[in-house]
Amino acid sequence: MTQRLTIFQNGKPEDGRVLPFPESKEKLLLEGSEIFGINATIIYNIHGGRIDSLSLIRDDDVLYLSEGEPFIDPSHSGITDDATASNNSATPHAPQLPWVTLNVGGKVFATTRSTLTQREPESMLARMFGTEDPAWNSSVDSSGAFLIDRSPRYFEPIINYLRHGELIVDSDVSPAGVLEEAKFFGISSLIEPLNLLVKQRKPPDDYTPINRREFVTMLKGSSLNSELRCQGMDFQGADLAQLDLRFINFKMANLSHANLSGANMAFCSLERTNMSYAKLDQANLQGVKMVLANLEGASLRGCNFEDPAGSKANMEGVNMMGVNLENSQMAGANLRVAKLKNANLQNSNLRRAVLAGTDLENCNLTGCDLQEANLRGANTKNAKFEDMITPLHMSQSVR
Repeated sequence: MTQRLTIFQNGKPEDGRVLPFPESKEKLLLEGSEIFGINATIIYNIHGGRIDSLSLIRDDDVLYLSEGEPFIDPSHSGITDDATASNNSATPHAPQLPWVTLNVGGKVFATTRSTLTQREPESMLARMFGTEDPAWNSSVDSSGAFLIDRSPRYFEPIINYLRHGELIVDSDVSPAGVLEEAKFFGISSLIEPLNLLVKQRKPPDDYTPINRREFVTMLKGSSLNSELRCQGMDFQGADLAQLDLRFINFKMANLSHANLSGANMAFCSLERTNMSYAKLDQANLQGVKMVLANLEGASLRGCNFEDPAGSKANMEGVNMMGVNLENSQMAGANLRVAKLKNANLQNSNLRRAVLAGTDLENCNLTGCDLQEANLRGANTKNAKFEDMITPLHMSQSVR
């Protein structure tokens, strides 16, 4: 957080300026001279102590610059001897002291009554400090500072705004927190700009697809035989070729146009997954659950769906329209009511596969092994069954 301090001309309680913490005492004197049109040579603190070293100055200190004259207490600078005598004799109330010390959540802030009352006259702070002896009874700490049980982190931008009229919220301070304080203290002129700042600093929704490096990092942190949950994640266009992806839950994920060539996806959950136009050539898909997945236009040449241990790939209702499954091992796979229109299944092993109710219109099944495959109710319109390894039997009920 940027450190700041407030400077005044010696003896004057008004027209102060907030400055960033200076690099040196000399630079502070030079900047103060230019601001007030004087030749500043001495720095005093609020108690009149002379400051000869920058190390004695703390964040949010209030300082007075002098041309060499002694310290003049700003609380008495505008009162003449005659005025003082008049007040003592005729006026029951002493002149209002301009300085107020606040202890906000444990942090002390020194400011003037005019700072708290002039810019937002209808605010809670203005009502609290509009008179020297306010009607409200606030507790004070051992030094006499008024205790306010609020966050000093979020109060600081507000008090600085009341000082110089500029809203400055450092990057490590939440504007939403400052907004809540502004509402609490009734600083109405800050509500709209803080609402806008909250929206500006809100991080944008990240819809960027996960890339290979990010996914490999996820894989390294997971157990080999445990199910890594990637449900609903976006891997569109990702290069995941040759990776070991066994047991991963890709349910409802987006893998469209992804490169999964040679990947080991055994026993993955791919239910309702979008894998349209993905490349899965030579991938290991044994035991996968691919119910209602979308693989339209995907390439699956030479894929293995057959598990020697007997687990069957479940692709019931899958959309494989226009896919290339040439030379794939799909023995025993469940393709019930799947959509394989215009698919290329040349030389694939579909022995004992369940193709009941499957749409095989215009499919190229040349050289396939369909022995004991269930094609009851399948649509084989214009499908090619040339060079079959085993001739189809009438019991397989092809229509």
